[in-house]
Amino acid sequence: MKKLFNSAETMVDDMIDGFVSAFPQVTRGTSDPRVVKRATHVKDPDEKVTLLIGNGSGHEPIAMGFVGQGVLDANVVGDVFAAPSADLILDGLTEVTGKAGSILLISQHSGDMINGRAATMMATDLGIRTVPLPMYDDISAAPPERKQDRRGAPGTMFIYKILGAAAEEGRSLEALVTLGEAVRARLVTLAAAVSPPVSPLTGQRMFTLPDDEIFLGMGVHGEPGVGRVKVGPVRDLVAQMVERLLADRPMSAGSRACVIINGMGGTTLMEQLTIWEEVRRALDRQGITAIAPMIGSYVTTQEMGGFSISLLEPTDDMLSLWCAPSDTPFFPAIQMEVS
Repeated sequence: MKKLFNSAETMVDDMIDGFVSAFPQVTRGTSDPRVVKRATHVKDPDEKVTLLIGNGSGHEPIAMGFVGQGVLDANVVGDVFAAPSADLILDGLTEVTGKAGSILLISQHSGDMINGRAATMMATDLGIRTVPLPMYDDISAAPPERKQDRRGAPGTMFIYKILGAAAEEGRSLEALVTLGEAVRARLVTLAAAVSPPVSPLTGQRMFTLPDDEIFLGMGVHGEPGVGRVKVGPVRDLVAQMVERLLADRPMSAGSRACVIINGMGGTTLMEQLTIWEEVRRALDRQGITAIAPMIGSYVTTQEMGGFSISLLEPTDDMLSLWCAPSDTPFFPAIQMEVS
């Protein structure tokens, strides 16, 4: 498949060049050009806890597209589908952390966890007050009794935004960590893939899938999930996925669920909106009100066809923070109520 890059060696840095020149909310760090940080509405890091994440590129707009007021203070950008090194993450921590401290969000994948934890240990040795916060939500990766072994999936965007808004209010490092853990405990995600992506490094498809089958539980790097289902009406697929999500994290009738419908890069908005409506109806049949949706392609794997459904049963505080205003290149405005 044709890809529009200059070269494999420069594709990531060319992308970052375009990103920082296009959007005034962001700039490159002074310690390393792979650090993207806030350029507007910057608050004193001695007074505000900073929030950052390191992740591999190729999944945009996450996470550099969420750098800005009310969400992330910085993103450390790795190579394609590869976690940034511990030294590079340390550069990011050094760049933005002040006396108030920082939280390093780590989406739970092996390279991210190893390098992120190593970076926080090195930062602590240098007197930089940093706490790692692992994020995991993919119910296909491990059963409920082993939640801590699950992969990070698109539902982690709830953590980005809720913690980012709370940090903007000036909450303490300890309070933010507690809040992040509480959001994580109320969060579940399940994905379905319908067609493979093409690696920009190799030009090859990252997995194969018969035309009449859908992978259920596919990870953001093409990791296997819970199995395959046959292609059919999307209402049937969504109903099955919602059933699995609620079996994993039950919600009682009368509950509210914030919803993320995430396209994987090759899924049209027409499809995503249809999926949202089927999720809303499936939840309504259980007496659960779907609210404050985020619908779009935000955690992508190149042109992979498919989507994920993420559900969060929010507290009133979480809901207010989820809907709080932000100013980033790509995080959308979230509407408080949906009828």
